[in-house]
This record gives sequence, structure tokens and C-alpha cells, in this order.
Amino acid sequence: MAELHLLHLEDNPADHELLRRCLQRADFEARLTLVETLEEFAAQIEAGGVDAVLADYHLAGFSCLQAWDWLQARGLELPFVIVSGAIGEATVAEALLRGASDYVDKNRLARLPAALQRALELHATRRAQAQAQAELAESRRRLVDLTEHLQLGLERERADIAREIHDDIGGALAAVKLDLAWLGRHVPQPEAQAHVRAALEMAEHALLASQRLMRNLRPAVLDQGLQPALQWLVHSFAERTGLALRLEGALRAPVEPQLAMVVYRTAQEALTNVLKHAQAQSVRLELSDLEGVLTLEVSDDGRGASAAELAKLQSFGLLGLRERAQGAGGWIDVVTAPGQGLTLILSLPLAGAQADAKATDWK
Repeated sequence: MAELHLLHLEDNPADHELLRRCLQRADFEARLTLVETLEEFAAQIEAGGVDAVLADYHLAGFSCLQAWDWLQARGLELPFVIVSGAIGEATVAEALLRGASDYVDKNRLARLPAALQRALELHATRRAQAQAQAELAESRRRLVDLTEHLQLGLERERADIAREIHDDIGGALAAVKLDLAWLGRHVPQPEAQAHVRAALEMAEHALLASQRLMRNLRPAVLDQGLQPALQWLVHSFAERTGLALRLEGALRAPVEPQLAMVVYRTAQEALTNVLKHAQAQSVRLELSDLEGVLTLEVSDDGRGASAAELAKLQSFGLLGLRERAQGAGGWIDVVTAPGQGLTLILSLPLAGAQADAKATDWK
């Protein structure tokens, strides 16, 4: 291990010498620098290369806690061991509460090497944890960026597919219907007329299915606003599934397209999950933008979910919803219990000043 640089804040040279010999007897590889004033202490710290601080408590005109406060004010973390005469339990407790690493009585210097070693090891552990947390935060940030990029790419692909369905499949089906209608007017045989009618019904069914696919892939109704889009989603989902659905609440201001898409897709996925897993009879959606937060709440009266089931995020589609919410700076909360239904809450923060300005314009 490389030689350590220890800063000794002490105004008694004799005590400094005793401390130096104590570390030598313990074979502690360290270079000890004596400083007596706050100015000298600050100069040594700012020069860099200090691994730990050993400090007497009572010094000429100040206490070592002022040196500690100086370090804290600059966001500097160093092992800080107080090596002093008897200073009382209350003073020791205050110093440790404020963050000092340890206290060693000058009359029991034999404890110093072990105390200093513990302080150094704890400091190293904290630095490693801080580094790991910083790396984890950076990894999460990159994951959020990647999720947002993938979601935008997915929405673009959906829009492209929807256009192709509209232009190619929709156009072709419309042409087929026209030709079948022409045949129906010019072919008198009853049997042929029956086949034409059946073909027209199939073409109409295919055309409606393609339109439903287009709306699911690229909800053009969002161009009219988030609330009308959710009203359409609730109406069409209720018609298709037979579930009793209702949308409550109102928005005070228009919502920017990116957030509107997140809310719409979350509602869409939540309703799909209700249909697949909840065994519910009714669903309530509530929308609001109070206190600078855009909130969607989806509650059902289904079977609910246990903690073990919620842990399986993939099986309920919650993982994708959480990633989508995080990509927009928001979050997902789930409240449920077996037999008591499930409530999913999406929260998306709105920019404060921007939200207020929009609310004013909307009025």
C-alpha cells in the first residue's frame, strides 16, 4: 500500500512527536504533516494529497470542529479522527454526530492505529458506494434515454404502418366494395346476388378492422386533444368488450403531444391488462392536471393481485408502463390487494411556469 499522507492539526509539538512515534511503533506507513492554524490546514488540504486528518480538539483560538466545518462547506470527505485530551462525553457525542470518524484520548494513544485504520476503511467503503451509486444513476439515465428513443421509434413505426394500412389496404378494400356494388347492380341471378352481399359484408368487416388497427397504431383522435381521445378509447373499448367504463375528471389546459401519447398508451395498456387479468366488471378512469402534475388513475373492481403477482412485472405489463412513464420524467404507482381490485396511477410532472401559462391561455 502506498504511503499515506496524514495531516495533524496540533499546537503542541511534543504531542505531535508522541503521535508520530505511536504510528511508527504500529508500523503504520504514513507521512505526518503538522499544522497549527486553520490557514495552514486549509492550504494543505487545497494542495491535495491528504488521506486523513488527525486533530486535537482544543487549539489556539479555535476547535477542530471549525476545521471539520471548513471541509464540509467545500463538500470534502476525509477520515477525521479527533486525538485530544479528555473533552467529555457530550463533546465527543456532538463531534461524532457532526460526522467526525472517531475520538482517541491522548492518554490512550495505543488505540490510534486501529481507530485510524477503521476510519480509512470506512471512508474507502463510502467512496466505493458513492461511485457505485453514481454509476448506477448514470446507467439508469442511459436506460431512460434508450427507452425514450425506443418509444419514439416505435411510435414512428406505428404511424408508418397506419399510413400504409390506410393508403394500401384501406384503399384496396374501398375499391373492392365499389366493384362488388357494381356487380350487385348488374348481375341479376339471385345466387350471385347472395354471394355479392356476403362479399360486401366481409369487405365492410375488413375495412372496419383496418380502421380499428389504424386508430390503435396511430390514434389520430389525439389531434383533437387528450380528453377526447380518452373518451373515444373508453367508448370503443366498452363497445368491444362489454365492460362498464367511465371517464371522470377534466383538464384545465391542453397537454403537449409527447405527454398525451404517454397517457393514452398507458390507458390503452391498462385497459388491456384489465381485460386479460382482472376479471373485472367495471373500470373507472380519472384524469386531472392539478398542482402541476398530469395524473391518470385507472381503477377496476376485479380480483386484484398479491405481492407475488405484482413482483412479476412482465406478466402484468407494468414494467413497460413504468419505463414509458420514467422516459417522460414520471412514475407509476399500483394499489391492490387480492379480491379488492387494482388501481394504477400514472403521474407526469408538468413544467410549473409552462403549466400555469397554458392554464391561463386555456381560460
